Amino acid sequence: MQTTHQIHIGLAQRMDAIADASVDLIVTSPPYPMVEMWDEGMGIQNPAITNAIARHDGAAAFGLMHTELDKVWDEVCRVTKPSAFVCINIGDATRTINGGFQLFSNHSRIIQHFLQKGFCCLPPILWRKPTNAPNKFMGSGMLPAGAYVTLEHEYILVFRKGGKRVFKSELEKAKRQQSAFFWEERNQWFSDLWEIRGTGQKLLNKNSRERSGAYPFEIPYRLINMYSVKGDVVLDPFLGTGTTSLAALAAGRNSIGYEMDGTLSEAISETLSPDKIPVLNALIRNRLQTHVDFVDKRLLTGDWDVKHMNRHYQFPVVTRQETDLLLNFVTAIDTTPNQTTADYSLQPALKFDYIPNRANKQQQQVLLF
Repeated sequence: MQTTHQIHIGLAQRMDAIADASVDLIVTSPPYPMVEMWDEGMGIQNPAITNAIARHDGAAAFGLMHTELDKVWDEVCRVTKPSAFVCINIGDATRTINGGFQLFSNHSRIIQHFLQKGFCCLPPILWRKPTNAPNKFMGSGMLPAGAYVTLEHEYILVFRKGGKRVFKSELEKAKRQQSAFFWEERNQWFSDLWEIRGTGQKLLNKNSRERSGAYPFEIPYRLINMYSVKGDVVLDPFLGTGTTSLAALAAGRNSIGYEMDGTLSEAISETLSPDKIPVLNALIRNRLQTHVDFVDKRLLTGDWDVKHMNRHYQFPVVTRQETDLLLNFVTAIDTTPNQTTADYSLQPALKFDYIPNRANKQQQQVLLF
């Protein structure tokens, strides 16, 4: 098993290297219109944006910024397969312009465009960023009629192009079955509220650090597992430091990334470097161990009638859909300037010796990788 991860430095408004209807899933976090850290980059793409901001015309700047994003979304429509999912992490913006404070609703503007393109809008996820900040109020403090709430969440918008995906061949069905997730993961991942801490930037280039807003690895990793199968192609048109590509690699999917900022090339290479192998494999081991702990706890209650066993790991699972689930460990990563390839083990990395009706309900685990 091998995956490839292509990197293109250039604007995503024209992704000429990608064929029509060839991408299975989009996972991305674009620049947020009306958030100041992205003013310069958007102004380079369209100087009218810079002029609108200079004359304090927030409505015009907001519209022009989204017009640039619309060009990318049109390309997304072109390159995605029928039934493909599109997942977009976007935050609304608050900004004071010419003395007036207001909200700029980025998420609703993007929903409007995808609906116009004929996509199906599915329930979104609210990503709430836990904060320890003591001062949550803004505006007039404790005095009424002048304060406003803080913005502590972002959206993960989910769209589908057309109807449900159909898995016809035996190979397609087998890949889907091996790509299953655990029942307890499903209950957590498919909630409409995620509380995941943000991530810091560890880039060498100061200017790149100021323009990058990478989301935590857990966000694209969940989405890729939720909405694609092994061997699928995942595209991120705003790749940034390469987090989406790393998540696709960890999940056994192929990926394509576009990034307009050439100074991020080194950061992308570091993200996809071979020294990430132990980290990725630790992630896989943790998923397996977490399931084992879940099984132990459930067995201790004494009210679980085990009906299904995973055939690769020989541990109990809740549903029949989990019986072929297989997590592949990364065995090698080979990186070149424009492409990374990854190889995987086809053997299970952990065996779980299940002994039914044993008094202490404890199970023996043997790590094989």
